[in-house]
Amino acid sequence: MKDGEDGGNVVYSRLRIDEGDEGRRAPEPKKDDAPLREPGRVSLARTLLPLLVGFTLLVGLVIGLGVLAARELETISRSTFNEQQRHAGAQSRLLQLRIALLNLNTEARIRARIDAGTAGATLPPMGIRLENAQGEVRAALAQFEQLPYARTDEGAALRAEVERFVRITDDLRAYSLEGFSAHREIDAKLERLYADAGSEGQRIGERKDEALDRAGRWISFLKWLAAVTGLVVAAATILEVLRRLRELRRSFETVRRERQFNRQMLEGMVSAIAAVDRAGRIRGANNAFRELFPRASDGAQIADLGASDEAAKMLDAATSSSVERSTYRGRWRLARESVANERTFDVYSSPLEIEGETGRLVTLVDVTEAARAETELRRSESLAAVGQATAQVAHEIKNPLGSIRLGVAMLRDMTRDRESINTIDLVERGIDHLNKLTSDVTQFSRRRRLALADTELHELIEDSLDLARDRIRDKRARVEKHLAGEPVRGRWDSDQLRQVFLNLFANALDASAEGQPLTISTERFERGADTSPAAGGNGARGAESPAPWARVTVADNGAGMDEATLERIFEPFFTTKKRGTGLGLAIARQIVEQHGGRIRAASTQGEGTRFTVELPLEARDNA
Repeated sequence: MKDGEDGGNVVYSRLRIDEGDEGRRAPEPKKDDAPLREPGRVSLARTLLPLLVGFTLLVGLVIGLGVLAARELETISRSTFNEQQRHAGAQSRLLQLRIALLNLNTEARIRARIDAGTAGATLPPMGIRLENAQGEVRAALAQFEQLPYARTDEGAALRAEVERFVRITDDLRAYSLEGFSAHREIDAKLERLYADAGSEGQRIGERKDEALDRAGRWISFLKWLAAVTGLVVAAATILEVLRRLRELRRSFETVRRERQFNRQMLEGMVSAIAAVDRAGRIRGANNAFRELFPRASDGAQIADLGASDEAAKMLDAATSSSVERSTYRGRWRLARESVANERTFDVYSSPLEIEGETGRLVTLVDVTEAARAETELRRSESLAAVGQATAQVAHEIKNPLGSIRLGVAMLRDMTRDRESINTIDLVERGIDHLNKLTSDVTQFSRRRRLALADTELHELIEDSLDLARDRIRDKRARVEKHLAGEPVRGRWDSDQLRQVFLNLFANALDASAEGQPLTISTERFERGADTSPAAGGNGARGAESPAPWARVTVADNGAGMDEATLERIFEPFFTTKKRGTGLGLAIARQIVEQHGGRIRAASTQGEGTRFTVELPLEARDNA
């Protein structure tokens, strides 16, 4: 169906890949959409290329701006740093000279006072300290001479005054007369000189601020230029990236739809499917395969799935050898908790390329229902043939059997010997067994047509219990009833169902020890269309739509049955009793299936057996 014929949307489309082409896909419903490239051909690098180019340009602008700003700041810093360093050196030397003069003045004053108190006696320690102070002044004066100020007239005069002051300190008498005033004048000049140096430092700072302001305006201009350029580049880059992303998004959406469709199709398959690589590892599996093998995670080894011996053999047969085309690997039966729950699979192995290596696609087709249907068909055909033959044999036996019974009765009347009578009793029991066998065979081979009538289930069960009352009394069994709280009525053949329940009661009593209970339960329930055969295939399909049903459960606490026996209990002529015909449960199943119902059994050795009969309340004659 072409797009647009019914107004629907394309859910899945196959991509066509041509050599040397970027691929084309089926058109989208909207005609104005741009053609999509095949996702595998859309290069992520091409999509990211505009973004990378724009990012590179922006980074280049930022780096260029940073380099220019750094270079400008470095130039300003270098020029102002030298001036500030020279100015700081000059201030430091002036300060050192001033401190040295102050120290010399202090030492000279101290010595003058001491000398005056000691009447002209000399004190060597004081002389040493004064000489040291004079040496500091001469050293500071030598540093001062390196300043540009020292080369001026004022500087030369200051230097001469300092030298004169040093000489004055050598003579204490001269120091007492001229030292104080000489030091005050020198200190005043140094203070003015230091203040002038401070003003010069302030002017240097102002020049630096002006240079930084100019540099800031230049950097601000470059910043706005870079911002505008960056916006242009970013806008162009974003537009190109958005265009590429839209294209890529459409391509990815196509891939997503395809993958979702394929995944849904794979997960929705009843068959179990797994991809196995060359090393025997699972690379992918659907839900059906994981339900069958719970350990089947991605990367798990086929040999480590914890499967049964039969399942391991099946997987080994499917993966042991490589194949060049889809190959049938046979039919396998896998047992579960019980024989009734075993499943049958047809196994196929197909070649699959995984990461450049040849792997295998294992497909397990569940043919359990088909296998059961084939088995049921073969059983039905076999039973039909056996039924015809046994019916004919039963007919041939039944006529002379009556004559034999009449002859044995005449012999009983003619003899009085106790041993002979015992022999006649034994013969009559054999005749009764043969008569019951021929009757059962006749009934099994020739189904009676149902005589449907309105029947109340609980009354039918009570009538059946009355018929089994002698056996119940002989076993001293108590009957435990758990009946539905309301009457359960349906259109059934009461005579034939009475035979079914009587057979179930008799089997339960025979399997139980004396004094053990016989439990009977009934309930009404709704049953829908999903009515697959009961476990073991011993039931019929029920109604095709939800409808009311009745369920009867007959349970005992006897010895129970093993799996092999439980599987065959509904087979004709199969019995575990010494004198049983093996047709009781087969006839019961036949009657229940004629009503459109089903019968199933569950048993545990040592705990007992439970038979469940389910009947539609509106039965139909299936004869």
